[in-house]
Amino acid sequence: MKRPFDLLIFDWDGTLADSAGLIVAGMQRAIGELKLPARTDAQIRELIGLGFYDAMERLFPEFTPDDVRRALEAYRRLLVGGGPAQHGPAEAPLFAGALEALQALRDAGYRLAVATGKSRSSLQRSFAKHPELRALISSSRCADETASKPDPLMLHELLEHEDLPPDAALMVGDTEFDVQMARSARIGAVGVACGVHEHERLREAGALEIIDSVSHLGGWLNGRGA
Repeated sequence: MKRPFDLLIFDWDGTLADSAGLIVAGMQRAIGELKLPARTDAQIRELIGLGFYDAMERLFPEFTPDDVRRALEAYRRLLVGGGPAQHGPAEAPLFAGALEALQALRDAGYRLAVATGKSRSSLQRSFAKHPELRALISSSRCADETASKPDPLMLHELLEHEDLPPDAALMVGDTEFDVQMARSARIGAVGVACGVHEHERLREAGALEIIDSVSHLGGWLNGRGA
């Protein structure tokens, strides 16, 4: 069976990892420490997937750049620390079936990549927590080393690294930011329903299909390649 794509690019938070709860809790702790105006969990969840600076600008448009910088430092200290230092970093579990799905896709000949709003240091910690998944990934780009979503720059850079045209790649993510980024890069996108944005938003952003989770991606790809 001919593969419909050569490269599958995955978002991390909300797509591969069930991390929304940790992200919201970490942000609320940072907001509390800095005595910032209160924001609801829903307002924070809405922005998961963006780079941290972009998310803070949308949450607190009254902030100056220095305010955002201070908030970033507090957020990283609290979320990465996972609480008291003796407990070590907090890392979210992978969604059920995600690792097995990526292993099967890699075995089928697909190249796998990650495009995430996480920082490089945060992604490296996640990779260290999930080394079996890390071994499957050929390339990755993070928001602090390129433009943040929904700017398509990180996808352009991944395509250049993999030496592939846009129509050879597929983006898989749980937010409209992922889908918008893919469309701007002329890459198809599939939305997953296990993350933070509802079906309708993903469809309106231009997703080719909405699947329940990454574990269903192989079946959808097989249908495309038939």
